[in-house]
Amino acid sequence: MLVLAIDTSTPAVTAGVVEADGDGVETRGERVTVDPRAHGELIMPHALAAAEAAGVSLKDLDAIVVGVGPGPFTGLRAGMATAAALGHALGLPVYPVCSLDALAADVVRSDSAFLVLTDARRREVYCAAYDAAGNRTDGPHVQRPAELETGIEVAAGDGAVLYADALDVQPIEPRFPSPAGLVKVARSALLAKETPAPLTPLYLRRPDAAEPTAPKRVTAP
Repeated sequence: MLVLAIDTSTPAVTAGVVEADGDGVETRGERVTVDPRAHGELIMPHALAAAEAAGVSLKDLDAIVVGVGPGPFTGLRAGMATAAALGHALGLPVYPVCSLDALAADVVRSDSAFLVLTDARRREVYCAAYDAAGNRTDGPHVQRPAELETGIEVAAGDGAVLYADALDVQPIEPRFPSPAGLVKVARSALLAKETPAPLTPLYLRRPDAAEPTAPKRVTAP
């Protein structure tokens, strides 16, 4: 099964073509650029370049997997809108994946629990906790690093690098979700051809924009 994997939940603009089967996943081609201002500009060219690197066309794909966050609104929307549009145009199922779970899927397994932390801006992190097997045990949440109370000592994700001192954790790889990590999370659903869940973004925050209220009275009644 050939899968296009897309994620724009972090500063990395990520797209890749991954082959999934009963034995695991294999990345056939990928393009990743770390630029928090280029999600909308680069995600579609990256998807096309990843397909070219894999030696396939978009018409050869069987499914699409997309990271649905948590992540900042503008960047996250670019990847999800692209995945939804491609799914509609190509008649392909689009599977949503928690981007923190995709990061956790690429953590080298040990006998210790770990965190996944990504930059939420505003001096906050998106965070989730995982057991040694990579199963999520808490989260995702958004909060200030200094307010995170945990006995876990290691953390993956760019948030762990940015706030290592405040968090008192040892950063570990990976920093950003990979195409392979995204497909690992969705592999069982993909191979079983399950109906995808709705594409619901994990913003974890209310948007800054608000509907305008009624104008204030400026004259005496």
